[in-house]
Amino acid sequence: DPGLASGLPPDERSLYITRVVQIAVLCVLSLTVIFGIFFLGCNLLIKSESMINFLVKDRRPSKDVGAAIMGLY
Repeated sequence: DPGLASGLPPDERSLYITRVVQIAVLCVLSLTVIFGIFFLGCNLLIKSESMINFLVKDRRPSKDVGAAIMGLY
């Protein structure tokens, strides 16, 4: 809050502002990382699912499908 920061002495105010900025940056970074992992995970799931469907449609033995699933992880 600007009201809270303005009531403090200059040194404490700058410390408070830097602390707030650090926390905000950390929050944004962690959110970015979480969303990145989430989207990557979803993308991998969709890709592996389509790969399995492709292999099943290809009428290959189930051993090959198992190997493909193991190979993806």
